[in-house]
Amino acid sequence: MAESSPDASSSTLVLSDEALTEGLITLRDCLRWAASEFHLAGLHYGHGTASAWDEAVALSLGALHLPWNVDPAVLEARLLPMERTRIVSLVRARIETRRPLPYLLGEAFFAELPFSVDERVLIPRSPIAELIEHGFAAWFPGEPPARVLDLCTGSGCIGIATARYLPTCEVDLADISPEALEVARLNITRHDVGDRVRAVESDLFAGLVGRRYDLIVSNPPYVDTRDLTTMPAEFRHEPALALGAGRDGLDIVRRILREARDHLTDEGVLIVEVGNSDHHLEAAFPEVPFLWLEFERGGQGVFALTADELDAHAASFA
Repeated sequence: MAESSPDASSSTLVLSDEALTEGLITLRDCLRWAASEFHLAGLHYGHGTASAWDEAVALSLGALHLPWNVDPAVLEARLLPMERTRIVSLVRARIETRRPLPYLLGEAFFAELPFSVDERVLIPRSPIAELIEHGFAAWFPGEPPARVLDLCTGSGCIGIATARYLPTCEVDLADISPEALEVARLNITRHDVGDRVRAVESDLFAGLVGRRYDLIVSNPPYVDTRDLTTMPAEFRHEPALALGAGRDGLDIVRRILREARDHLTDEGVLIVEVGNSDHHLEAAFPEVPFLWLEFERGGQGVFALTADELDAHAASFA
């Protein structure tokens, strides 16, 4: 839920952009002002930041094309009028439209890599990034996986980041949405991995007949009906196709569990994010030994199953 908002009548956004720009001189000025306005507006944070201050930092640095770990000395830098104007415009748009910041900037970071994003795709934020950064070493301690499938790929962030961290693997990016695949292809080009990564239009595994993978990773739609209807306004800018998955959020996950084994090698691994639908999954399949993964940077609802475990419980998934 969005934060409770103080009296918005004290917002400085009643002033014109020109007046605001004249009063904001340094980067520190802009950060303080943006954080105050975000707090007043009671925004929801869940697309890469966790507070009004973090959002102000991400917006200002993004607007100025500065890295997140920039030297703090830059806080006292005087900004050009056009730079201040861009920050003011972005702050106003963030508050008035409730569009998530990555859509306003056209970019999100995942596994410390930049990805182009817009309303055709979900904004990258999966804890699976940590697994990628460690090369999925818990399952592949020796040789990395040779073939990887990023199922329900959206922007392509999981598969492309995997290709960047594991430079010998080949990756398929699969999604049912042609619009999402347009964005994924932009990111394939952006990261120059077209020789090892391809985008495939596919309703789950339907377009991947005969293809097998050492690793299948998926962040599919998993939001249940109740959560979908009560989500903050920011999430309603994301494609509904990438979020909702039926009454218990498992419509897509059930199909993945049923069909994945046919596309895994005998030593293969399936990793799937189900978020807070994890309790629905355990209730639906109490006999299945889902391995729930833990993450240093937070996040929940990601499980792993081996090919052998999928075989052992095939009757449950049928």
